[in-house]
Amino acid sequence: MILTVPTQAFTGQKPGTSGLRKKVVIFQQPHYVENFIQSVFDVVADKVGATLVIGGDGRFLNREVIQIAIRMAAANGVGRVVVGRGGILSTPAASHLIRQRGAIGGLILSASHNPGGPTEDFGIKYNIANGGSAPEQVTDAIYARTTTIDRWLTVEAADIDLDSNDEASVGGMPVEVVDPVADYAALMETLFDFAAIRAAGLTMAFDAMHAVTGPYAIEIFENRLGFAPGTVRNGTPLPDFGGHHPDPNLVHAHALHATMMAPDAPDFGAASDGDGDRNLIIGRGLFVTPSDSLAMLAANAHLAPGYAEGLKGIARSMPTSAAADRVAARLGVPLYETPTGWKFFGNLLDAGMATICGEESAGTGSDHVREKDGVWAVLLWLTILARRRQSLAAIARGHWATYGRNYYARHDYEGVDSAKTDALVADLRAKLAALPGQRFGDLVVETADDFAYTDPTDGSVSEHQGIRILFVGGSRVVFRLSGTGTSGATLRVYLERFEPDTIDGETGAMLATIVAAADAIARIERHTGRAAPDVVT
Repeated sequence: MILTVPTQAFTGQKPGTSGLRKKVVIFQQPHYVENFIQSVFDVVADKVGATLVIGGDGRFLNREVIQIAIRMAAANGVGRVVVGRGGILSTPAASHLIRQRGAIGGLILSASHNPGGPTEDFGIKYNIANGGSAPEQVTDAIYARTTTIDRWLTVEAADIDLDSNDEASVGGMPVEVVDPVADYAALMETLFDFAAIRAAGLTMAFDAMHAVTGPYAIEIFENRLGFAPGTVRNGTPLPDFGGHHPDPNLVHAHALHATMMAPDAPDFGAASDGDGDRNLIIGRGLFVTPSDSLAMLAANAHLAPGYAEGLKGIARSMPTSAAADRVAARLGVPLYETPTGWKFFGNLLDAGMATICGEESAGTGSDHVREKDGVWAVLLWLTILARRRQSLAAIARGHWATYGRNYYARHDYEGVDSAKTDALVADLRAKLAALPGQRFGDLVVETADDFAYTDPTDGSVSEHQGIRILFVGGSRVVFRLSGTGTSGATLRVYLERFEPDTIDGETGAMLATIVAAADAIARIERHTGRAAPDVVT
């Protein structure tokens, strides 16, 4: 029997580019989860009789919300739910499963790289039938519904056994519990030559950060590729990620970095984040920035069977360095500069206009799914190392010798009062017209703008996507407010210096003049009260 439960709307249930993210205690309020999920069901058309995928990254509250979502799906007429065993599905695996099953979409329970636990973060994201994040017209409609909702629907039913492989029935709706890894691993074997990777005799350290990629990494890297047991570190997903922050950067993956900088380091090091869509790449003695990783993967993708016929195009988010631009030019393929948010890449991938996409925040992926994919990036890097029979450092230096080097860093000022960051951005916008021609140390401003994007697939326009200050010679600084946190505002400052010949400089020293110019232009300390960033990546 369908139960109609009266409710009242909550304020602030506006999903961003990665869904609705809040502290766990907010999601634990009575009706809060149900209101948001019902708003999704109220907006999604053609759900009656359709298949819905549900899974998450294993963080605290994951299992409880899955049970709620299953009962609500049955009450809203969904025909079948496919859920990952244990409630586990990495975001790229969920994207693949949605596409493979012809599902109407999926509910992905994750706050990605944000910390987990009873006092930390939780999130719910709706992905559409192409496997990608819901576009703005859908998330806007979901948000509008959350402001007026007055009831939600469910059925009376016991929790299903998420750890069983058996099919269950909830309110007459079949619920299929599936191996979360098998279909995804099979997809990877169609893109990469596992035998060639095995034969190369490489050694690796992979940090799953007690997050969702642990089961995927153990099955693919250790079981199928034959890397030694223990290659995968922190491979058991935990509700609080072992008390650590599952963000694959040099701050939070410092133990992996120490391993890779040691004299006896393995050939290759990598990590992935909470929901498995981001990646960290480190060679013996050398960290590769996500921007450089995108460029190098694109330049060498033809070495993998799945990309042997070449690329249709390369796409990068605007804050990502321009290193991939020169690869696209040499390959003779289009380069698309998009706003931050994988949905923009999804449009290009659906239209067959791009093959490989990437963003500076450690996300890379291809047209095999409609999400970024950390394990995929690692497999492509392993393919390159196996085929070229060179170290990662040698490959990187060869790339820079050919294309020049984009020295790059991101400075994050976290948890800043929103009024202060809004004032900083308003001040920047007011001075854009006067900046061209101004000199800051050895840098001269060539152009300055508030980035706007016209989507070539549908003509839609996205404005105010970040402030760009471009200097003569190819260097630049970008200012952008991030929407991935759950408290305050995060100001991200992206710093980039292009050097056509100097490829062995120290990044901090090479960026010193860019940092000084960014501070002089934006007056960061004056606006925020912060003398230094909280995180440098």
